[in-house]
Amino acid sequence: MNTEHTLSIAVVGATGAVGETMLEILAERLGTKIRVHALASARSLGTTVSFGHKELDVEVLEEFDFAGIDYALFSAGASVSAVHALRAARDGAIVIDNTSEFRYSDAYPLVVPEVNGHELDGLGPGALIANPNCSTIQMVVALAPIHARFGIA
Repeated sequence: MNTEHTLSIAVVGATGAVGETMLEILAERLGTKIRVHALASARSLGTTVSFGHKELDVEVLEEFDFAGIDYALFSAGASVSAVHALRAARDGAIVIDNTSEFRYSDAYPLVVPEVNGHELDGLGPGALIANPNCSTIQMVVALAPIHARFGIA
């Protein structure tokens, strides 16, 4: 992980609704403390996306070099993640995949931080983290305390 300069984060699918929301939250919470790369397909070349009070040029995912990226947030569809999330992890980024591509694989932790955040302990550069779909996340957050107290079969 990059320790000599500002964190570098790549947002894959930056021109979609989820990517735009990721950029909005990153700008709101981390602002100038990070360097952000907005990535999308070649169709988006020449466009910009909002990041706080500035505009970011959209970079082409297929041509992007993930070396030096600390975190790569993926939300561009399972087929995109199947190719590029693994490439980003191989290049040393910690990948957080918001698609269905890795949800059913035992090779990657499936994490809802409020429920099983301990799964992140010890993960470092090159890790790939999956997450469940949005309705499942809400359900397990609600059920986790009940399960912890009484058990659920």
